[in-house]
Amino acid sequence: MARRAIILLEGASNSRIYNEAARRLNLYPITLSADPALYDYLAAEGIEAIRVDKDGHDALIRECSRLRSTYDIAGITSAREEVYATVGKLCRHFALPGPNPASIDRCCDKFVQRQLLAQAGVPVPAFRSAANATEVERSAAEIGLPVVLKPAVGIGSSGVRLCRNVNELAEHTTYLLGGKHIWRSSPRILIEEFAQGHQYNLEVMGNEIIGIARADYGPPHFVCRGHIYPAPVTDGECKRIADMSLNCLRALGLGWGPTNIELRWTNRGPVVIEVNPRLAGSPVPDMVQLAYGVDLITEHIKLVIGDEWDLRKRHAHTAAARYLIPDCDGILDWIDGDRAAAVSGVAEVKLYIEPKTPIIRKGDSGDRIAHVIAASPNLARTEAILQRAVDLIDWSITPFAAPE
Repeated sequence: MARRAIILLEGASNSRIYNEAARRLNLYPITLSADPALYDYLAAEGIEAIRVDKDGHDALIRECSRLRSTYDIAGITSAREEVYATVGKLCRHFALPGPNPASIDRCCDKFVQRQLLAQAGVPVPAFRSAANATEVERSAAEIGLPVVLKPAVGIGSSGVRLCRNVNELAEHTTYLLGGKHIWRSSPRILIEEFAQGHQYNLEVMGNEIIGIARADYGPPHFVCRGHIYPAPVTDGECKRIADMSLNCLRALGLGWGPTNIELRWTNRGPVVIEVNPRLAGSPVPDMVQLAYGVDLITEHIKLVIGDEWDLRKRHAHTAAARYLIPDCDGILDWIDGDRAAAVSGVAEVKLYIEPKTPIIRKGDSGDRIAHVIAASPNLARTEAILQRAVDLIDWSITPFAAPE
């Protein structure tokens, strides 16, 4: 009998956990990647990895067909947004469960996404699309400063900035269009109204909302600094958020598998910032499991291979995370999280970089150097544990020498 396998396309922050979950389900994980060497966990954990161009649809079909001659391919998926539409196309080709690739493509283009949401009556910030500095300036004047500038296609807050005046607007436009920003598609800038208020992030599986977090995205770059599950909201606020989120799924043709929705509660109520047709990156799935007892990644894999998933919540705890961001560029001399990890109630302390690593902040999620997660039966206790742990993490950075 052929060995039952699952194909994972490329890697992402959750990919290691996907491989672990696949093995727990008695699946043999195989990674297809344009550059397997980028993912050190593959060799370390003995995971089969095959080099194949992620953008070469025919090459991917040939490789998957070749693997089917040896393995019983139960499913194909990915934790990475930029290849998720390709996953959907492969699943359709091989008659496997998977997302709608057209819906994924529409959702990943933030301008198209905003248009579809607005047409469906979902509240979104005022927005425009621009391809050059003149269009950016005109769009910002029409919307009114401050505005948020971001690439129409992108993840991880890369290239996103709040522009409070014309100087900041011109500076960030030059950054985006002047060759410093790495574009994933043809350069197009989304200009949108700055929606002010608490931010909430939702994790959805199918059409079921699993968790709502309050998130801290401090401007001007909107790098997430923390999450709290469940969000401290009233029953009425929770219902409005849930209703709006389900309207988003209908407007965008989503509803198969995981979705991550970001919104802000403004003076006119909840306003949708972004709908991501995937799970949020690590450590959000771990936090959801700590808070609700639902293993999102395992349940996603069950859906991918055609098994019945189980989204029942098994407990109600509070889980919170803090992401540590340095306040200067330089060389990391040392970082110590051992004392924080020993605090009772701390679920995880994870350091992202090693000593002697250069730190060059770019204003995106790659600026974070560590995270701490705490969990307990209630919010006040969890916040106290988290703050105590964060206070115990020490590091030293030697700033780069100033140019003469």
